[in-house]
Amino acid sequence: MRGILCLHDYLKTLQRDLHITRGEYDEETQYPETKTLTIGQFKLGLCHGHQVIPWGDLDFLAMLQKQLDVDILGTGHTRQFTAYKHEKGVVINPGSATGAYSSITYDVNPSFMLIYIDGLHVVVYVYELIAGQVKVDKIDLKKTTTTTAH
Repeated sequence: MRGILCLHDYLKTLQRDLHITRGEYDEETQYPETKTLTIGQFKLGLCHGHQVIPWGDLDFLAMLQKQLDVDILGTGHTRQFTAYKHEKGVVINPGSATGAYSSITYDVNPSFMLIYIDGLHVVVYVYELIAGQVKVDKIDLKKTTTTTAH
């Protein structure tokens, strides 16, 4: 357990405003199962993803997105990059920065995301290593009002 706290302390030196949710095997109870936050005009929801069964299922992720009442749901667990525009929001999974295999598949490409939010506009940049080449994709989302998508 001390290793997790050391990592948390180190990450806080890089970014003071750090948001963490509990993973499947985390024993540290200070971290919540889900977390919501507002950045600009967007509400974001964070969840490790092991709670969503079947893992990575878009219908169940969409239900979680509605339950949390967020525009953007960030989740994980599968270690596979996925991004869906769903209704008026986005469901994203950054994948695995190291490309570590998952229990679902051994075929995992290293990937990560950067999210840029400016007023009513959000851009998700996706970086994925495929066959030795870095592929960069962009997902745009614009809100037409300052209310949440749900």
